[in-house]
Amino acid sequence: MQITAVEPRKKGLSALYIDGEFAMKLDTEVLIARRFDVGREIDDEQLHECVQASDQKRCKDKAMWLISYRDHSRKDLFDKLRRDYPDDICEAAVARLEELGLIDDGRYARRYAADLVSLKHLSERGVRQKLYEKGIDRDLIDEVVGELFIDEKEQIRTIIDKKYARSLDDEKGRRRCVNALSRMGFSWSDIKSVLNEYIDVSEE
Repeated sequence: MQITAVEPRKKGLSALYIDGEFAMKLDTEVLIARRFDVGREIDDEQLHECVQASDQKRCKDKAMWLISYRDHSRKDLFDKLRRDYPDDICEAAVARLEELGLIDDGRYARRYAADLVSLKHLSERGVRQKLYEKGIDRDLIDEVVGELFIDEKEQIRTIIDKKYARSLDDEKGRRRCVNALSRMGFSWSDIKSVLNEYIDVSEE
């Protein structure tokens, strides 16, 4: 097989033409480093190695871009990378970022859990579910949640004050409030207890 053309494309890619026909787009830096120049003869093994190297570089570059944008859990990052690259290449990229300390599930879980409590006002059950959805190990979830202090009733009060206080004077509004709080993981006993505070005040 002979390389008959290499044409630059967007986003650091180049179109590779083999024997007069378009073959694929590969990372430009990888093509240059491997001396895939016009006129060179290559075999299937060399092409496969170049494709692998291109995927590895592009995957690592994307991973770096993603974590520069915001923090990710290991699973979160892997799932985003695998949309474009093979699992083994994604695993290698994620493992390398772990080695460098650029992703850390413990650090991520603690920060994320703190935000869920302070900003989203979730219950303990709600925090656990969100961490699980991010692929955090169950033992780590137990450890992280055990470090938190969550006043479930105070969380409910905050949510009601922000979103539902004005709609508690009718059955439909109360039902909507209860359903929302239930989805956030609060127990019926806590919801009922706090809701009664508001209903009692409104009826006085």
